Amino acid sequence: MKILKQVLGVDVAQKELVVSLGRIYDDLSKEVYAHKVFSNKESGIVALLKWIKKHTHEDIKLIIVMEATGVYHEKFAYYLDDKGYDLSIVLPNKISNYMRTLETKTITDKTCSEAITLFGLERNLDVWKRPKPVYKFLLQLTRERDQIVAERSMVKNQLHAEEVEAVPNTRSLKRLKQRIKFLNKQEQEIKADIDSYIKNEDEIKAQIENITSIPGVGKLTAITVLAETNGFELIRNKRQLASYAGFDIKEKQSGTSIKGKSKISKKGNRHLRKAMHLPSLSAVKHDEKFKEVYIRLISKHGIKMKALIAIQRKLLELTYVLFKNKTKYDNEYKSNKRAQPMMAATL
Repeated sequence: MKILKQVLGVDVAQKELVVSLGRIYDDLSKEVYAHKVFSNKESGIVALLKWIKKHTHEDIKLIIVMEATGVYHEKFAYYLDDKGYDLSIVLPNKISNYMRTLETKTITDKTCSEAITLFGLERNLDVWKRPKPVYKFLLQLTRERDQIVAERSMVKNQLHAEEVEAVPNTRSLKRLKQRIKFLNKQEQEIKADIDSYIKNEDEIKAQIENITSIPGVGKLTAITVLAETNGFELIRNKRQLASYAGFDIKEKQSGTSIKGKSKISKKGNRHLRKAMHLPSLSAVKHDEKFKEVYIRLISKHGIKMKALIAIQRKLLELTYVLFKNKTKYDNEYKSNKRAQPMMAATL
C-alpha cells in the first residue's frame, strides 16, 4: 500500500516531548507505529530529529502536530521552524474534543500523543507561521502589568486595614504607601514599553483602533486580546474563540434530562476572561444594545453574573468579528443594513 501522509504527534510538557509517529495509506487506513519520549531541551530535540529520519520516508512529507501549551511548546516550535519542518499548532480544546470520539479509556501522555497523531492524519491542518515578535512582547508586558495591578490591589487593602487600626503603625503606613508609589511607577513604565513596541506597527494600531470602538473596550483590553491570541492566529471562528477563553457552556446531562445548572467551562485562557470583565460592566451601562441584551437575560433567569458573563463572551466575539472584517463597531447598526448581519451574528 502507498503511504499518503506522515504525521508526528507531540504531547509537549515542561520537561518532556512525548511523540508518536503515524501514517495513512491509500486505502485510508491509519497506523500509529512508533512512540518515544525525549527531553524538552535542545539535546532532546536533536535526538528526536535523528529518530524521525530513522523511522520515516524522506520522499513523503512529514507534518509535525502539537498543542498550544503556553510557553512550553514555543521553543520547540521555533526550533523546528528554523530547521524548515512543516508543523501545525492546534488549540488544546480541539484535541480534547477529538479524544472524546476515540475509544481511549485511559488518558496518559502516550495516548495524548497518539490522539494528536490521529487528529493530524485525519485533518487538513494549516501550516504554522511564526507570529510577529511584537505579539510575544505584548503578551509578556500585559501579563506583567496584570501581576502589578493585582499586587497593588493587595497592598491597598493592607494600607486600608492598617489605617483603620486603633493605633496605626506610622512606619508600616509609610512603607505601604511607598510600595504603592513604586508599583504605580512600574505600571507606567510597562505602558510606555507597550507604546514603544506598537509605535511603528501600523497594522496593529489599526486593529486596536477598530477593537476600541466597541463600548467599554479600552486600549489595554484590545492589546491584551491581541496578545493572548497572537493576533487570533489559531482562531477560525467565534465558537472556537469562546472555547479557547473558557466561555463555552458546560452542562451535566444524562439521557434526555439535564442534571444541574449549565455554566461556563473556565477551561481556557483566564487572562482573556479577566480582560473582558470591566468592559462588560461599562458596555451594559453606556451602550443601549448591550444594556438591552443584559436586561433580557436577567429577566430570563434572574442571575446578574450569568448575564454579565454572556456579555463578556459577546464582547470578546465582537473583537474577533471586527478584527476579521477590519471594521469598527457601528452603534447605529439598526439604520445601517451592512452592519446588521455582523451584529446579528455576534449579539
